[in-house]
Amino acid sequence: MSRAVVLGGTGLIGRATARRLLAAGWDVTVVGRDSSRMPEDIAVAGGRFVTADRGESGGLATALGAGADLVVDCLCFTAAHARDLLPLLDDVGSTVMISSKAVYVDAAGNHVNSAVAPVFDGPIRESQPTMAPRGDVGYRTRDGYGANKVAAERVLLDSGHPVTVLRPSKVHGEGAAKPCEWVFVKRVADRREVLLLARGGRGVDHPSAAGNIAALIETVAENPGRRVLNCADPDAPDALAIARTVADHLGHRWEEVLLDDHAPAGLGLHPWDRLPGIRLDMTAAGRLGYRPVGDFATTVRAELDWLCSIERLPAGFDHDYFSPMFDYAAEDAYLAER
Repeated sequence: MSRAVVLGGTGLIGRATARRLLAAGWDVTVVGRDSSRMPEDIAVAGGRFVTADRGESGGLATALGAGADLVVDCLCFTAAHARDLLPLLDDVGSTVMISSKAVYVDAAGNHVNSAVAPVFDGPIRESQPTMAPRGDVGYRTRDGYGANKVAAERVLLDSGHPVTVLRPSKVHGEGAAKPCEWVFVKRVADRREVLLLARGGRGVDHPSAAGNIAALIETVAENPGRRVLNCADPDAPDALAIARTVADHLGHRWEEVLLDDHAPAGLGLHPWDRLPGIRLDMTAAGRLGYRPVGDFATTVRAELDWLCSIERLPAGFDHDYFSPMFDYAAEDAYLAER
């Protein structure tokens, strides 16, 4: 039986990966700091939890044990994180590092976290230029996140080991700490009768289902190599389509007000408000044999059902991020004056 070790296995991507590999007959070790976050269904399916912190001396060695056929690192954010992993890779058949589309820059050097939005010339391929690697700025900052990811990627790719770097986009799925679809799910829960969408709801920011990422990880495990792959859903719906998908699944109806550029600033905000839209090219993954689990409308259902079932939002939920998107008073005032 092939053995997989998933670092950060209780998170969004880690959970989906553990479930996918267990269903395929793998022996899966889920590594995390808090055993209470281990989903019961993963344990029932045979997943084992190991308590370890990669920031503590010996933490990674404890998690890996005698080696593995596959290591999936969902917690590699810096070059230092990558260097900590290197001494253990001699006993690993294949390694997957979860990176991000945030590493890409356009012709002007802008990236998704820049003050100026990037403008990419069509779907982004893996050959697109990236930010310069940096380790002198925190990875939790807007300018530091992508730059630190690039630094981590290069440490692993230059090591000579069979490492695959995956660059997903807006990840969605059960267990998300920042579930973007919440902007519409909450409106359904609040019985809002009107939905306002900035710039006509035409914004696009390519979603990546955790289940589709897990499917690509399984494909990579069967084809070890040194490479970079984009990872996103087979479709890239705009915000209006996403809002309709959420409302339809939850059985809700609202009037859609598609705002133009003359609408007051701050109205109709949502997480996909990017024009020109951002899309990832998935050709390279397809050539490797990857087949997605499903499109956005199919794969997002699990997250929507989960959001409607939980009693409280997940730990680390970013209330400050979502708060400007729920200015109901401003919306009602605008609607009253129409």
